[in-house]
Amino acid sequence: MAPSQYVQAAPPPRLRALISDISGYRVHSAPGVHHGLPSASLTVIITLAETVDVTFDTGHRVSCTTLVGGLHSKPAQIEHSGYQHGIQLGLTPLGARALLGVPAGELADTGTHLEDLLGPAATELTERLRSAGTWSQRFELLCDALHRLAAPAHPPSPELAWAWRRMTETDGHIPIADLAGEVGWSRQHLGARFRREFGPSPKLLGRVLRFQAARRRLIAGRSNGLAGLAADCGYTDQAHFNRDWREFTGTTPSRWIAEELPFVQGAQHLGTAS
Repeated sequence: MAPSQYVQAAPPPRLRALISDISGYRVHSAPGVHHGLPSASLTVIITLAETVDVTFDTGHRVSCTTLVGGLHSKPAQIEHSGYQHGIQLGLTPLGARALLGVPAGELADTGTHLEDLLGPAATELTERLRSAGTWSQRFELLCDALHRLAAPAHPPSPELAWAWRRMTETDGHIPIADLAGEVGWSRQHLGARFRREFGPSPKLLGRVLRFQAARRRLIAGRSNGLAGLAADCGYTDQAHFNRDWREFTGTTPSRWIAEELPFVQGAQHLGTAS
């Protein structure tokens, strides 16, 4: 069996407000199901081989060669035949507007064919990426296409942009009442506008951000036991941490560490494009 490849590229400076990360992968493994976990980024997958088959907790199922996965709060089930080859992007909510032409809230908890949002440009991009011979060539083609696609977008209101930035920079620790006070809105009005623009409520996004921070620490090997990790990431106790972890991954922290962490840590040791 050929070795698996994981490669990363830094988003170009002009696109960094729109794209959180870019990575390429070629994975050989036994057929199975991969779990797409909640995060603060939308996910774009462009396959270079077989289709990607994804089922969301809502029951929505999509099979396609290019996928846009919106923000979600339950693990998505990604079925694969054992060979996975493609490129994955993380999009910010501003990136959803500038590159896809829609607010992130319209894509929440579902998967959409990239062609349905970009039309023939998505098909042309996929064909060009598949014809490229190296990761460097693919990433260069991709970034050139994203530069062309990036359009001046009608941004979220300044209040919503501020609220998103404050939540992400604090890993969800800012109290919602304080956030509402900072933007000068009631909690109810903030919640309604936030859900419409981004998908999750402020409270739910805060939980996802805390989970994301905890997962980051585990992957980096910076956890002082699960109780210490829970305290460091702002959970009231380990039981609270365990409940959120199970909701977002579908399994317990201990089982995830035993079954998933070695694979995820391996994927994090990405090479640079060449």
